[in-house]
Amino acid sequence: MKKFTKIILIVILVLGLILFFLRALSPREIDDIHPLRACEQEYIEKADILWVIPKYQNFPISKNQTWCKEILSLNKTLGMHGITHSYYEFENNISDEEFKKAIQEFEDCFGYNPTMFKPPYLKISKQNKKLIKNNNLQLRTGYHQTIHKVYHCQNSGRFPNKFHDIF
Repeated sequence: MKKFTKIILIVILVLGLILFFLRALSPREIDDIHPLRACEQEYIEKADILWVIPKYQNFPISKNQTWCKEILSLNKTLGMHGITHSYYEFENNISDEEFKKAIQEFEDCFGYNPTMFKPPYLKISKQNKKLIKNNNLQLRTGYHQTIHKVYHCQNSGRFPNKFHDIF
């Protein structure tokens, strides 16, 4: 029994080290980018990927072209993060028309279509997974979130942003 316990502990330790190094070497990201959400500049600068909400609180990002230009000037990879970022948004059926409007909103702001999509709170139905695929977007889910350091605007993630600086 002791030998089995040691093997399990070694496996857990090795997996923990692998996760630590994956997170250390993977691009950093920040969720919940929108002109109506205050976002700590420190974390925007650290991030390689910015996840943008196209229509948070019914405010389309393209209505603030100054903000759009500021975000573009950061030379970061941009991805689409939901439509309005409501909790069950992508667990409920989203129409193709509604989704295309959100993609158009992203394009009106940044001048190109997104290539990546992350659902709010990482919750998504099978039907909406097909919707993402049919619109030629790469879907990012919980696995992706686990192996990357992901900050959140307003420090609103499951773990505080400072935690991601450590682990």
